[in-house]
Amino acid sequence: MTSCHLPPAGFRGEYRSDALARAVYSEAAGIGRIVPAAVAVPEDADDVVTLVRWASERSLSLVPRGSGTSMGGGAIGSGVIVDLSRMNSVGEINIGSRAVWVGPGALRADVNRAAIAAGLRFPVDPSSGEYCTIGGMVSTNAAGPHTLRFGPTRPWVMSLDCVFDDGSRAMISRGSPIPMGIAALERFTEVAPEILRSGESVLHSGVAKDSSGYGIAAYTRSSELVDLLVGSEGTLAIVVGVQLALAEPAHATCGVLGAFQSLDDAVSAAARAREAGAVACELLDRTFLDVASSGDAHSPVAALSSVPDGTEAVLLAEVESETNESAQVAGDALAEAFKSSGATVVRVAIGPADQHEIWELRHAASPILSRLDPSLKSMQFIEDGAVPASHLADYVRGVRSALENRGLRGVIFGHAGDAHVHVNPLVDVGKPDWREQVESLLGDVVDLTAKLGGTLTGEHGDGRIRTPLLYHMWNERAISLFSVVKNAFDPGGILNPGVKLPLAGQKPLGDIKYDPDLAPLPAEARRALDHVAEKRAYSTFRLSLIPEKQ
Repeated sequence: MTSCHLPPAGFRGEYRSDALARAVYSEAAGIGRIVPAAVAVPEDADDVVTLVRWASERSLSLVPRGSGTSMGGGAIGSGVIVDLSRMNSVGEINIGSRAVWVGPGALRADVNRAAIAAGLRFPVDPSSGEYCTIGGMVSTNAAGPHTLRFGPTRPWVMSLDCVFDDGSRAMISRGSPIPMGIAALERFTEVAPEILRSGESVLHSGVAKDSSGYGIAAYTRSSELVDLLVGSEGTLAIVVGVQLALAEPAHATCGVLGAFQSLDDAVSAAARAREAGAVACELLDRTFLDVASSGDAHSPVAALSSVPDGTEAVLLAEVESETNESAQVAGDALAEAFKSSGATVVRVAIGPADQHEIWELRHAASPILSRLDPSLKSMQFIEDGAVPASHLADYVRGVRSALENRGLRGVIFGHAGDAHVHVNPLVDVGKPDWREQVESLLGDVVDLTAKLGGTLTGEHGDGRIRTPLLYHMWNERAISLFSVVKNAFDPGGILNPGVKLPLAGQKPLGDIKYDPDLAPLPAEARRALDHVAEKRAYSTFRLSLIPEKQ
């Protein structure tokens, strides 16, 4: 790779290639570690244009990044990290069109607060919503609990302000023709007919959520380039502005908790929740309940007291309506549906305090996991699988069995309404065979997911962990079309290489940041990264946590 010790001429943002700055960007929320060649923090879109032109001329790779909440490793890489978090503007809410322009570094929480102040909301709500960026959500087609009603990020993106592989810049908007005079877009226009002919077959049939590969099926259905760019993880263009659609606020809500003695009963109840129009329906497996009940005074004891011994799964659901009275009627009806599906205990939460109490259970595991035996590391590498709804119970049972067969404890939870499951295996890195356990477990779950017709990523993206596994999940035609798309937009391979299409020899699990045999990072970088992880301070600007370059 050409040297990138010095920033490009005319770049006005912060640029560092010293060891400390590189180290503090070597990790994200996932398990991987890759020390980059340098870090660039653009001030604005013009800075991004300057940076991309410079990188294109020198064949330097660029890795776009927001808050670093990426689980799959898409926000770390060996090239130049492009930290877009300072481009965090939130424009004026357009009440008439229910839309807003934001910078890629705008936090989802800030966007939603601005929308609420204007009498609207941004309804896509990943669990990292307080600190993840809109650019990151666009990158992975992020979702969340309320995707059951409102869908993932993709349908809420109206326009994208993009910088392409040669530094050219164009606006891609729904309902508008593709701009000409941009090399990447002209190359894409040449191959678009091939994609449109075959694209509808490039999907995991029956899966409600899917962030794997490129959004070819969505593009085929709509003929809107926005739909292809969303979910492309910075491999086709760098997004420097996003226009989002907004929704009406939730006028009244009601929560329902159901406890079930079998997974099959819980899955049946989740289907009833979908049919009843629930806006969210979450699954807490017994592995999750075991961890939550093992916590200290911070555990949500009140909610757990509703859950009887022997419970195999808990569902948490939410309904919305125009008034408190009609919301309670809908909640009571859902409670009856849960009972008829075999729930042993059902609790209806009407007021804000009651609803907060039951939903606190959903968020209990992460803080409790952080207080378990320090030798146990919560490793998210099989953490985003989704399957057809009819196979949800089989998937959860299969993951449980895979964990048990490898002698590993784990926590299983997720979005039951979408048959989308998160898994946190707990790995003792003091054991000599820990890495073999991890690799074997990954193989087991990949095979299980493929057998059930699922996807390895419902909302977090392929990143660097799942990209080498795409050949297990997609047919040859799909992989061929992914290559056609990538080559049209980025034939030089400078935009986030190793994501969406694997590099030669790329393995799913490279350096794992918990590996005690890895060379340690500089102490100041280690302290900064530990602070981010422990305090969930992902929205903190990383360079603010280390000394200025001397």
